[in-house]
Formats: sequence, structure tokens, C-alpha cells
Amino acid sequence: MFWYFVFFFVSGFCGILYELIWLRLAMAQFGVTTALVSIVLSAFMAGLGAGSLAAGRLLRRYGHKINFPPLRVYALAELLIACSAIAVPKEFLAGHYLLAHAASAATFSSGSYYLISGVWVALTLVPWCACMGATIPLAMFAIRKDGRAESQRSFSFLYVSNVLGAAVGAILPLLFIELRGFHSALRIGALLNCAIAISAYALTVLQRRSSVIASPEKTVIARTARSDRRPLLLLFMTGLASMGIEVVWIRMFTPFVGVVVYSFAAILVVYLLATFVGSAVYRDSRQSARLENPAAWAGLSFLAVLPLLACDPRIPINMLLRVLLGIAPFAAAVGYLTPKLVDKWSAGDPDRAANAYALNVLGCILGPLISGFFLLPLLSEGWTLLVFAVPWLFIASSTLLPAETATMRRKGLPALVCGTLTVALFFVSRAFEQSFSERHILRDNTATVLATGNGMEKRLLVNGVGMTVLTSITKVMAHLPLAFLNQPPRSALVVCFGMGTTYRSLLSWGISTTAVELVPSVPKMFWYYHPEAPQLLGSTLSHVVVDDGRRYLERTSDQYDVITIDPPPPVEAAGSSLLYSKQFYAAAKKHLRPNGILQQWLPWGDPLVHSSVAQAIKASFSYVRVFHSLNGAGYHFIATDWPVPKGNSHDLARQLPASAAHDFVEWGPASTAEGHFDILLKNEISIDEMIAEAPNAPALEDDRPTNEYFAWRAMHSRGYAAEQQASASVVR
Repeated sequence: MFWYFVFFFVSGFCGILYELIWLRLAMAQFGVTTALVSIVLSAFMAGLGAGSLAAGRLLRRYGHKINFPPLRVYALAELLIACSAIAVPKEFLAGHYLLAHAASAATFSSGSYYLISGVWVALTLVPWCACMGATIPLAMFAIRKDGRAESQRSFSFLYVSNVLGAAVGAILPLLFIELRGFHSALRIGALLNCAIAISAYALTVLQRRSSVIASPEKTVIARTARSDRRPLLLLFMTGLASMGIEVVWIRMFTPFVGVVVYSFAAILVVYLLATFVGSAVYRDSRQSARLENPAAWAGLSFLAVLPLLACDPRIPINMLLRVLLGIAPFAAAVGYLTPKLVDKWSAGDPDRAANAYALNVLGCILGPLISGFFLLPLLSEGWTLLVFAVPWLFIASSTLLPAETATMRRKGLPALVCGTLTVALFFVSRAFEQSFSERHILRDNTATVLATGNGMEKRLLVNGVGMTVLTSITKVMAHLPLAFLNQPPRSALVVCFGMGTTYRSLLSWGISTTAVELVPSVPKMFWYYHPEAPQLLGSTLSHVVVDDGRRYLERTSDQYDVITIDPPPPVEAAGSSLLYSKQFYAAAKKHLRPNGILQQWLPWGDPLVHSSVAQAIKASFSYVRVFHSLNGAGYHFIATDWPVPKGNSHDLARQLPASAAHDFVEWGPASTAEGHFDILLKNEISIDEMIAEAPNAPALEDDRPTNEYFAWRAMHSRGYAAEQQASASVVR
């Protein structure tokens, strides 16, 4: 069994590596939207379930005809998985080209774009992920054929090793990505899958062939379990609850752990390690054939709402303890119960285990959809957790649990106790947003948006993370590029709405202005920061689009004189590199009119990020000018394919209409538009000077998101923490 443990440890490592990287590559090709992320994850999970079902049924029908070592079939599946590491990125790229070609012929509606991209993603991922899903029933079949191995609990054995490998795979590949990029990390995964395939095949050659069938005792156990389908429903529920609650975790813990890649990885690692611990405890348990008593199932209700305690801002604990307290207990409990249920139902039968696992996967697919698209937009995070917690109280006191574990009267007591604790915790806990006395909250399927503060101290927080403040920097993003134009502007595009300040400044020029915002609730807060918001939104010149900025550029045919980009902070935010990469600039250039200008805002970052972003812009445009902003923090890039005249502050100020000039000086620091331009021109730096800060840095591309993956250089740079603190002080 040692080799099976190694195989599934490495396979779990590769599986989570593929899932994380494929998700990111799909976002680059089809958009950073909640719907697209849900499509990718659902297709991945659907493939696992379909592969498990298909393999189980094929083994039931044809397994007795196999006259060669069955481990070779497993080896073939691992070899196909290795091929997927190379094939999936190419298939995503082909889908991107298909959509881009179709969009150039006719403008897609958002729904049509989702439909086509979703179908393509599903056609790409489901067949390859089916190979992953098939590995467990195939390995169980091989174990059952091997009389030297204990097979009745073979699912839990493989599950434990797979989860442990996935936990390692959630963190270690981040270093590979930082050093070599996504595609190189995928090639490492492919090599590991090939190593599994070769080793498994070699094992069949070295070992004596064995065709020992399960003992009569095992067969009897499997038959006695056939009529009891309650474990299947419980498996569906554990998958539904665990993945549905995971969506809530992301929102609740983000204010404390941040929005960087490593924060989300920490949540995933804690979840997987706790699942491993729970599964390992079950493996050591002697009561392998019995379901847990009602108290354990009722306890899931209390554990489901523990994140309310962990995320209570009044509790002074550090980030790691919050994550451990809120996530680990529930994950460990589910990790204990899930393999126990599958073992009880299957008793080592690959087909029955495949069916049980597929139902668990079905719950894993539906949970995030119910949570993200139905519950969270309507309810708070706390109420959503309560919705997922309550069913366990009914399960614990119902006939879903075997009657021999307790009498019906005894079943009711654990449910009553845990229900009381659950409700009590729900009402005494305090949510993050309740820390703000002045607050307006909106929720949608993407995020929880909070508007707070008064006067110039107003703030915008998305999932608890500060996006922007009322500052003249956001006005510069509009007025600086428009003033440099050598012809009267007709239209402009701003990517990322924020408080709407840049959008408002663009409209002050009296031109058609389009804003693209990913989070639907953000533009709805426009009124809180600017009293004239209703009039501006009602203008015929105003157009607000809820979409990913890059996806919008891929499917629109509109042209603009100015495109201004203000990616969500911090610079290291997960997914933000898709608005700094060479591929993004290539898409934006197609929508600039002749002599148009792209303005890119970059807050403070470390020298490698400065150089990487600067190289990407320089490689994409013929002429680039860079200016420190009004308060000396952050950079404005002015990128064009025509030589922007040097000009002076007086000439630039003359370009502004009266309404735009009034808008520009509204919040200072200078009292005139000319004074603002004078500050900017005096703080111009050479783009080559920025590149020279880290001349060996790679240009930022979709495959090398240098701003997001920084752990290695953070460990080797004493000044990195100071740079991050400076960056945070600018944007919050």
C-alpha cells in the first residue's frame, strides 16, 4: 500500500496545481468574473464526478474480463492527466481566438459571451478532469485484486493521501510560478504525473500478478449495505455544505487576511490540512463500519457558524488563529465523516465508491452556486452560514442516521444542545462591517460592498478591503491624458469604477464616457461619494458596464481617445496583473483611436514590480512618459504610439474646459489646473530609470504575474515590507 499512498499524494499535488493554474489561465482568456470562475470550478468538479461514475460502471461491467494487472489502467489515466497539463492552456487559447474572431464579426451580448465561453471551458476541462476522477475507482479495483492489500477501507486510504498531497500542492507551486511562470509549473505537474504512470506500470512488472478476489466476509458487508442509501444523501450534504461555506469563508476572512494569492492559499491549506487530520483520525479509528453518533452530526451546525466567532473584530487574535479557529474544526469534521461514509457504502467496491464520490462531488458543485448566487446576494454572511448549519440539526435527530446508534429520544438531545449553541453564537457575534458606525452595505454575487465615513474621510471597502479614498490622484487619471491629446476628445473609457471620481472627471469634459466595473454594487454607491451622481448617471454621455474590464475590451467594437486604468489595490492583489500585462495592453491598443492615449496608474511597489510593469508598457507602446502623482506617491504612465509633445503646465491647463478645470482643483493641493500640471511635470521620470531599478526583471505577462507572486523576493529583501506598507498607506 506504500506505493498507492505515494501515487495519490503526488496525484493530489498535481490536481490542485492544475485546478489553480487552469482557473487563472481561464480568467486571462475569458474574464475575471464570478460567473466565469463558477463555470471553471463547476466544470472541474463535474469532470471528477463524471470520471468517477464512468470508471465505476465500466469496472462493474468489464472488470472481470481484465486479464492483465489492473494497475496499468490506472497508469494510463495518470499519463492522460499529464497530457492535460499541456493541452488545456492551448485549448483555452484556441477558445479565446474563436471568441475574439466571432466578436469582431458581431458584438456579443454578455449572456452570449458567457454561454459560448462556458461551453468551451466545459468541453475543455470535463474530459481531462474525468481522467482525474477515474483514478480512485481504478486504484480501488487494483487494490481489491491484490490479495495482499486490505481493500474494505481502500477509499479512505487513497482519500487521505490525496488530500495531503493537495495541501502541499496549494502552497509549494506558488514558488514555482514566481520563479518560472504558470506554464513551467504546469510542465512540472506533467512530469510528476508521467512519473506516477511509469512507476505504476513498472510496479506491475516487478510484482507477481495477483487476481485474488475480495473475501466472502467483505462481500457480505457490501451486500448488507446495499439497501441503506442514507450515506449517499449524507455525502451529498457534506459536499454541499463544505463548498457552500467555503464561498462565505472567502468574504469573511478577506478583511483580516487580505486579497493576495498567499492569503487565499492559506485558507485553502488550512482547509485541506484539517480535512487530512480528520480523515487520518478516521483511518486510525476501530469503529470503521459504523456511522458517527448524532452528537457529531449535530455538532456540524455549531462548527459551521464558528467563523462568526473567528471573524468578530472585537476578538484580538492574529490572522492565522482566526483562520484556524474558523475553518479547521468544520473541515476536520467533514474530513472524518466523508471517507467513513464512502467506506461504509462501498466496502471496497470500486463501482459503489465511484457512485458515492460522484454524489459528494455533485454537492460540491451545487454548494458554491447556491451560496454565491442565491444566498449571499440576499442575506449576510452570518445568515448564510446559519442556512448551511440548520440542516445538520434535523439530520442528527432524524432517521437519516442508523437507529442502532441511539434511540430517537437520545437523538433529539444533541440537536437541542448544538442548536442552542449555534443560535447563541449567531446572535452574540459581531460582523466586520458593524465596526463602522456610519455604513451603507450592498451585497451581490461578487462581493460585499461597504461605503463609510464622512466628508473627505469617506471610504470604499470591497469584502472589507479598502479600494480608494477621495483624492485628487484619481482626478489626474482623467485630466492628464485628456490634456495631452492633440485633438478634441470624443470618448473615454475608465476601467475600474471605484468611488466614481475618475468617471466624474471624464464627464466634466462633456464627452461620452464609459466605465467598466467588475462588482455590480460598486457603481450603486456612487451617490454616497458624489451628490450629483444621479444626474451624471442619467446623462446620455454616461455608460456604466458591469463586466471585467479585459473581457469587455475583448468583445466591444468601440474606440476611445483615452483609456484610463486604475486596477484594484494593493498592487499584489490576486488577479490584478491581468490589468498590467502585455496581453492586456495589446487588447487595449485595439480600442484606441489614432493618436489615442492609455493612462495606467501604478501605486507603490517593490523595484521588481516597477521594472516589470514598465517593461510591459514600453514593449506595448512606442512612447511612454511617467509621472509621480500629486502627493509624490504612485505613478501615472502616459502611453501612446505617437510622440506626445512636451508642452508646459500653462498649455496643458488651456486644454481643459471650464467645468473640467473646476473639477481638477476641487480638492487641491493646488488652486489652479496649471498648478496641478506644474507639480506633475516637475515630477516626471524616465521609464528607463524605472526599468533600471531591476533590469533583470521579466516584463509582466499573463504567464509571469510578478506583482502577485512575491514570496521568494520578500524572503530575500529587507526593504520589501516597508514598500508594502507605503503602498497600503496610499490606497487606504
